[in-house]
Amino acid sequence: MNPVKVGLLGLGTVGGGTVRVLKRNAAEIARRAGRGIEVVHAAARDTSRAHPEDIVGMRITQDPFEVVNDPEVEVVVELMGGYSPARELVLKAIENGKHVVTANKALIATHGNEIFAAAQRKGVTVAFEAAVGGGIPVIKAIREGLAGNTIQWLAGIINGTGNFILTEMRDKGRDFADVLAEAQRLGYAEADPTFDVEGIDAAHKLTILASIAFGIPLQFERVYTEGITKITREDVAYAGELGYRIKHLGIARRASGGIELRVHPTLIPQRRLIANVDGVMNAVLVYGDAVGPTLYYGAGAGAEPTGSAVVADLVDVVRALTSDPENRVPHLAFQPGSLSDLPILPMAEVQTAFYLRLRVADRPGVLAEITRILGSREISIEAILQKETDDASGEATIIILTHGVREGNMMDAIADIEALTTVKAPVVRIRLENLK
Repeated sequence: MNPVKVGLLGLGTVGGGTVRVLKRNAAEIARRAGRGIEVVHAAARDTSRAHPEDIVGMRITQDPFEVVNDPEVEVVVELMGGYSPARELVLKAIENGKHVVTANKALIATHGNEIFAAAQRKGVTVAFEAAVGGGIPVIKAIREGLAGNTIQWLAGIINGTGNFILTEMRDKGRDFADVLAEAQRLGYAEADPTFDVEGIDAAHKLTILASIAFGIPLQFERVYTEGITKITREDVAYAGELGYRIKHLGIARRASGGIELRVHPTLIPQRRLIANVDGVMNAVLVYGDAVGPTLYYGAGAGAEPTGSAVVADLVDVVRALTSDPENRVPHLAFQPGSLSDLPILPMAEVQTAFYLRLRVADRPGVLAEITRILGSREISIEAILQKETDDASGEATIIILTHGVREGNMMDAIADIEALTTVKAPVVRIRLENLK
């Protein structure tokens, strides 16, 4: 059979990696897909970044709509990123009856419902494995491998930049700003690192994971998002003393009143496998009722790891080209008419444990007053650690770990504690998950 003709939007890092994987493994890919896969048309603003060998045999244009409207192209691979013109290009490709593969998590998280509805009407596939976790096949694992399970919860380290920063802070006792500057020098963080360090990138990915895990519409705007910019090396060290590590987690959990959907710094026991995922690596822990916990680990970014996921999607699309659209794997794992209307819980209703760091006057009765306030809000204490007193200021640092509590109760308790004259600084609070 003739090779499937592919149009590529974007020849940057991931685009180049995708082309290299396709060319290097062409014979193996054809054996798996049943047909060859060939990039015939590509769009790039700046072709000088592309390796000359990567673009041999391709028509190159600066106008991506030329690729989308090319009648020879059967599958469009969108690797431009961002919201626009990616949305317009993907919708045009669908309108033209072309299948789409994308690595664009922001696009899927914010416009995926619209895109999948359009694809359903036209009977084409939109594949997006590379949008979450780089080369880790976690979307396929949840959507297909765990299809017999009711997913109870998932928790992921899904941003390599943030994980690198927290790892360096822990291993070398460095400050956040210092490590961020190094991450930018190494190319792990952008000049504007907001999407990474404030959790927006992770929230995009969590939106996608939660939809395929629980069969709910994509709802990025309802993800609670908190970054790591306020994490100090002291908190990282204190957590270690207590047997925990701080990770920037995306957490989605099925609860009695709805779905928890949140990204924030989290203490997790250092004995957990996911607590030992360091540097720029990613990992997602998924708990299914039948299978129990499963962990997916690997490179969350990079040219060929992400290209690996793009090519895997291409293979799936090629396999499905002759199949009945009604019998293909649904985009969000569940049949389009069977998505759930389970609500996303507000953070005040989320149940989680907490790490609290308090700076207090070192005098009798202070700790008793603090524990009284916690008790009045039905907050029980798991552990207390008091650090040495600062002789110059006469102030001490107290670390408290709590058992699970409704977050609204904790926020009320913190407000009462901060109102005490003996509490000398705002209370630092970091959520804690045992991930059992």
